[in-house]
Amino acid sequence: MAYWPVGVPRRVDIDSFVAAFATLGYDRCADERLERGYEKITIYADMNGVPKHAARQLPSGRWTSKLGPLEDVNHLLYGLVGHEYGDVVIHMKRKL
Repeated sequence: MAYWPVGVPRRVDIDSFVAAFATLGYDRCADERLERGYEKITIYADMNGVPKHAARQLPSGRWTSKLGPLEDVNHLLYGLVGHEYGDVVIHMKRKL
């Protein structure tokens, strides 16, 4: 069974995903630069604005993602850009 936050529209679009992450304390931010004291995520979407993937920034400034049933992978932010995972469209952060 999948989890979806109460009060967030059950749609697969950027606004709904931003609202879902907001329930976890994330707010939109301007860029992917590492900021001490914050945890950042980025949302990837296809050309139609359909979210395809999300990644979390590591303390090193690199990013980590769960790719299917595999273990988490460590990657550059734009290392996953393409048809399968989409393009980087939104950055969000929350205080640690």
